[in-house]
Amino acid sequence: MSITNALSNALSGLNATTRAAGVVSSNVANAMTEGYGRREIELGTRQVGGQASGVSVVSVHRVTDPVIMGERRLSDGLVALESTRVDYHDTISRALGQADDSGSITGLIVDLETSIIEAANHPESDAHLYEVSNSASALADKINRAADMISSVRQNADRDISNTVDRLQSALSKVVKMNVEIQENVSSGYDASGLIDQRQTIIDEISKIIPVKEVERENGMVSLYSPGGAILVSSKAATLDFTPIGKITPDMTLDPGILSGLTINGQPVSTRADKGPIAGGQLAGLFEIRDTLAPEAQTKLDAFTRDLMIRFEDPSMDPTLAVGMAGLFTDNNAPFDAAEELGLSNRISVNAAVDPKSGGELWRLRDGLGATSEGDAGDASLLQAMLANLQSGIATVSGGFSAIERSSSSLSSDLFSFFETASLASESDLSFASAQQATLKSIELENGVDTDQELQKLLVIERSYAANAKVIETVEALFDQLMRI
Repeated sequence: MSITNALSNALSGLNATTRAAGVVSSNVANAMTEGYGRREIELGTRQVGGQASGVSVVSVHRVTDPVIMGERRLSDGLVALESTRVDYHDTISRALGQADDSGSITGLIVDLETSIIEAANHPESDAHLYEVSNSASALADKINRAADMISSVRQNADRDISNTVDRLQSALSKVVKMNVEIQENVSSGYDASGLIDQRQTIIDEISKIIPVKEVERENGMVSLYSPGGAILVSSKAATLDFTPIGKITPDMTLDPGILSGLTINGQPVSTRADKGPIAGGQLAGLFEIRDTLAPEAQTKLDAFTRDLMIRFEDPSMDPTLAVGMAGLFTDNNAPFDAAEELGLSNRISVNAAVDPKSGGELWRLRDGLGATSEGDAGDASLLQAMLANLQSGIATVSGGFSAIERSSSSLSSDLFSFFETASLASESDLSFASAQQATLKSIELENGVDTDQELQKLLVIERSYAANAKVIETVEALFDQLMRI
């Protein structure tokens, strides 16, 4: 080997180790950077005139496992979906109150029963009659607040859908823009790893909104598809459209077109959370809350309210009530109308005839809601009949409850049980999804940066650099010796 060849080999070695040191330092510096793909340098034998002449840097490539990354992105979407559901159930649980909470619907039913019992024992006492009126008002107010919370949840979901669609549209546009930049870099022979890292971070955020599958294309570009078949990114970003509404009322649904659905490239798509183009992510969860879960909660609460109202509208209980007259509870001062059950829980109130705050008379709780004058102050028969009706078993005919006979208290317990069971199931699903996500993330990180391993590589690079430098130093000494001859 000539002295010139030795020098050339050593210089190529220095260049390779310099690049390798740069790769290692980049890996160590970005060990905690989200979306960073570990770099590895690929070296090859340099050929000059058909002869091996040192080493060359073939490429620097990102190390990723597309299969694991794809599965992890699907789990990211599932966690986002289940988290959205859990947040919804937590909100509804707070609105209804815990079963053992005195301020819950169940607790207030018990308070109403207790106040009626006390009034029946002392029918002449205005104080005890006032407690009945007050307990009934507290129960009606609690039902109103719970119904208002359900309406608020739907309204917030509609607003969040709009914001989420805007974020998704922006993110898809960014992926297209970065596709172009990466293509330009790759075509020009530049390292596009940094841009790919940034694009991966954006795609990871998209996968929480709508789970996506990434398909590689030429020159480092990618296409994005949802597992349900929606094309989100190809040569351009899909166009998503959603129109929020100012105020949602209980009667508004997606089916008649009152509420906005989602369109992709102008075509309406299913918004179901279990299957369809956007299934499995946060966006589907928000649509599920607005169009399925919250309306179901409204229906259950309306059915409970119906049961409560009809218990006090029975003329056989109160002979002063004519057919069609409201009882203790009213629908905005009107009697119950089966055709107007939807939204009933938003409108329930205590009959003004027995509410002192509205100019009513307490004695009507004892003598009859339709009575025109006071009767026997010691007569507790109506109060006893009220209690009996409240505690008697009545078949539930709406709200999806089983058609068995229940007392009002039992029905309130079943109402709570329904939401509590759904909440526990949702929390269990979130725990499972989170555990799956953590496992996939751990597997994915095995291909990530191991700082101990990178530092070991750096020691090898240091020795290689020193060896090549020693060769150059030796060659320099030989040239000096030749120059002195």
